[in-house]
Amino acid sequence: MNNGEGRRLSGQAEEEDDEDDVDDGGLEAWERAYADERSWESLQEDESGLLRPIDNKALYHAQYRRRLRSLASSNAAARIQKGLIRYLYVVIDLSRAASETDFRPSRMAVVAKHVEAFIREFFDQNPLSQIGLVTIKDGVANCLTDLGGSPESHIKALMGKLECSGDSSLQNALDLVCGYLEQIPSYGHREVLVLNSALSTCDPGDIMETIQNCKKSKVRCSVIGLSAEIFICKHICQETGGLYSVAIDESHFKELILEHAPPPPAIAEFAVANLIKMGFPQRAAENVISICLCHKEARGGGYTCPRCKARVCELPTECRICGLTLVSSPHLARSYHHLFPIAPFDEVTPLRFSSSQHRLPKSCFGCRQSLLNPGNRPSLSVECPKCKQYFCIDCDIYVHESLHNCPGCESFRHFKTVSSSEE
Repeated sequence: MNNGEGRRLSGQAEEEDDEDDVDDGGLEAWERAYADERSWESLQEDESGLLRPIDNKALYHAQYRRRLRSLASSNAAARIQKGLIRYLYVVIDLSRAASETDFRPSRMAVVAKHVEAFIREFFDQNPLSQIGLVTIKDGVANCLTDLGGSPESHIKALMGKLECSGDSSLQNALDLVCGYLEQIPSYGHREVLVLNSALSTCDPGDIMETIQNCKKSKVRCSVIGLSAEIFICKHICQETGGLYSVAIDESHFKELILEHAPPPPAIAEFAVANLIKMGFPQRAAENVISICLCHKEARGGGYTCPRCKARVCELPTECRICGLTLVSSPHLARSYHHLFPIAPFDEVTPLRFSSSQHRLPKSCFGCRQSLLNPGNRPSLSVECPKCKQYFCIDCDIYVHESLHNCPGCESFRHFKTVSSSEE
């Protein structure tokens, strides 16, 4: 075979490959990926008109693992000190690597989606804490939002800056974040959560010195990778006492990032007990117009600082005039459920429901659906140890890992109640 014939055969093979890519049912490669999964066929409509997955094994296993983790944390709660006031910077990698499409539709879109859910869950779990956002692109770290307690302002700022370009620089991000966290009082727990997409870091100096500065400043650094395990990220977490993990897929990434919402155990030498002055402002009338210190605008309503009579829009926050921490009594009460959690729900077997000796309720207290497992209903039910109410495992109260939010307990009404109507 001469070179001409070889070129003709190779050209024919390339044309056949191109035709195979296009002529597979008229679908492109990215369309076939969705068509092969046929995810819409794994859903069915139940008696209430809601769409539920046919195969619930993965969902039930994930819920059962969360229940075991909550049981372990409640058993160790009496021996582990946790921080009630956390100052967390979320560092989001928006370098060129964040535009990769191994996470659909892209890493950047998946990160933005779950960071929004994480911010809301963080403030639900830590009402007295604050979050700040930092982005990395073009080898430079930029502070997107300062530390604050308003989830809507953080989410709005993040959604307006979703652009990927350049390289990532962990050293610049850590230097920027440590400079802000060094000003935090000693009673605050300083944390950094890095969502890293790149496989390399473009640093202007020695990153090892930056890691030691973070360690001296008592900053706890955690990293969640979206590509592969990197030595320098693992070294940062080991030196500062943080957690390092790599996401396998989108559901795994969601699980990893939500694990950082509850407060982590406090490091012994970092835990400093201090008395903190707090003010409990009163809600102003809506028809009373005054200058708001948050937005520098004339607005109605808001809260009045009990010390300097300044007006703020949201709680919790810090007064811009006198520096007093302004909170409400529900915020303070909800912060204590990490220190004194109630006992986890007890599993109830179907035999107890079918036994004639026990007159148990036949429907879930949360969603009012049957607990006797007809059709595709789950077979696992739980009982609140305080109010003795019964719930199904797929009830929203249980799925959201809010075991302390039982609506049947009179003593826990000040906690947020999650019900199926909120979906």
